[in-house]
Amino acid sequence: MARRKGRVKDKWREKQWVKAMAPDSFNNIELAYIPVTSNEGALGRVIEVTLFDILKGDPSQHNYKIYFQIDKVEEERATTIFKRFEYSKEFLRSLVRRGSSKINFTLDVKTSDGYVFRVKLIVLTQRQLNTSRQHALRLLARDVINKIVPEMTVEQFVQATCYSKINSDITASFKKVIKARHVGLEKVKLIRTAEKETILLEA
Repeated sequence: MARRKGRVKDKWREKQWVKAMAPDSFNNIELAYIPVTSNEGALGRVIEVTLFDILKGDPSQHNYKIYFQIDKVEEERATTIFKRFEYSKEFLRSLVRRGSSKINFTLDVKTSDGYVFRVKLIVLTQRQLNTSRQHALRLLARDVINKIVPEMTVEQFVQATCYSKINSDITASFKKVIKARHVGLEKVKLIRTAEKETILLEA
């Protein structure tokens, strides 16, 4: 006796489509139109775009990836928070050249409204530098970041990161020591929000 086949559920029909919107620092533009199973299931989902997708300007902006995380869904609209900024692997490889020094360092910074970010800086020079000069550049960059970031809100910091304002400030400070070939925030990652910080302090 043949078995009766059950009705196969069409999972796509069960999904709803929502517009994922960028946060205030990117003028709440639409990032993507995505399918979700439920509002609760969409929370925490990460959306990857490039800076070009947001600004529609210079094609070189494809070199910068930005990640947003959904934090709230209401009806057909999902709001997001900035999660991460980083260079594309291809762009990073294109920057490295023989006969020059590559300087990296990482530090955690906190904005004026309590958001904590892990920042990784990359510096590439025209020629090789000795250890003491590399150390001097690290100290200069650290001083600039520790001076300007605590005075910024999270929106100001995200804009300064993605639109290269922090890179420009660090480059200007380097002129006292050497002319760098490239200075940039290779990777910036949100590691704690203001809300979580408050909970930790209360605990």
